[in-house]
Formats: sequence, structure tokens, C-alpha cells
Amino acid sequence: MIKIVIAEDQQMLLGAFGSLLSLEDDMEVVGKASNGEEAVELVRKLKPDVCIMDIEMPGKTGLEAAEELKGQDCKVIILTTFARTGYFQRALKAGVRGYLLKDSPSEELASSIRSVIAGKRIYAPELMDDVYSEENPLTDREKEVLELVADGKNTQEIAEQLKLKTGTVRNYISTILDKLDVKNRIEAITQSKEKGWFK
Repeated sequence: MIKIVIAEDQQMLLGAFGSLLSLEDDMEVVGKASNGEEAVELVRKLKPDVCIMDIEMPGKTGLEAAEELKGQDCKVIILTTFARTGYFQRALKAGVRGYLLKDSPSEELASSIRSVIAGKRIYAPELMDDVYSEENPLTDREKEVLELVADGKNTQEIAEQLKLKTGTVRNYISTILDKLDVKNRIEAITQSKEKGWFK
């Protein structure tokens, strides 16, 4: 019997996934969590074979929970509405075994769980295309500047830390905005996070 914990903050979906999987002869839903924190606790307590995790949940996200569970025997499958490359790359780094989209057919979920238990990795095909198509256009120095901007540092502080003139830092920032085709620093940071370009 495959023991499963489901983490999903929308109660209706949580119930629906639970009912669906309980209909499978070889599966048993042993726990349900409504956020990442609860998911981590349930996995540690109940030792399930699989944890199905939504990404955007209150408190601790599904990705943060997956990162925390890395190295446990429990295999994590992300089930989300978000086909974002950045999320997917972060999930891969966290050792997630499956990444499925909620608009996939329901029978796909059960067969994916069986495949993951059998040692395979299952990722939504549309994500695989994105991962290989999107390269970060920034140079190493530009990435460094943007990461410092994301840390909340101002132009003066960045200049001091990187031993550059403030004018040079301003030039880097305007080049970054041009390359990413965004209007301001906040948009540049958001886009880089979504595409998984930050370390």
C-alpha cells in the first residue's frame, strides 16, 4: 500500500484529491495538511511514501517544505497551477520527484505516483521545454549587482562592496533593466526569481 500525505491550502481541493486517491486499491491517504509547516510535521510523524504538495500555501510554501524534506525517504510530488520555470528549477534542486500541473487529467496523478514509487521522475512536459529555452541574459557582474539590489542594498552600498564607482553601478542597473525589458528594480528582481536565475 502506498501511503500518501497531501498538502493543499484550498480545503475543497484537499478533500477532492484525498477522495480521488482513496479510490485507488493500492493507495491510502494517511494525512492532510493545509500548509508547508504541517506537511513537514506530518511527513516526519507518519513516514508516508509520497507527499503531494501545492506550492503557494500560507506560512511555509510547498517548495520550502520540499527543501526541508530533502534527504527523507518520502518522495515529494509538486502539484500546482503554476508552470513557472523558476519554481520548477527550485523544485529540481530540492530533489522533487514529480512536478505536475493541476489541469492534468486526474488519472494521471495516480499513475504518476506509481511511477515515482517505481523510481522514475515525472515532470509536466510544458515545463521541460521552458527550462531549456530560457537562458539568463545577464553577465556575471550584472547578476552580482542585481543580487545585491535584491538584498536591499542601495547604489552607494553596492559600489562600496564591489569596489566600483556609483556611476558604474547605475550603468549596470540600467543595462540590467534594458536586458530584462523591465521598468524598475522590483520588476527585475521579480522576473529573475520567477525564472529561477537567483542562486
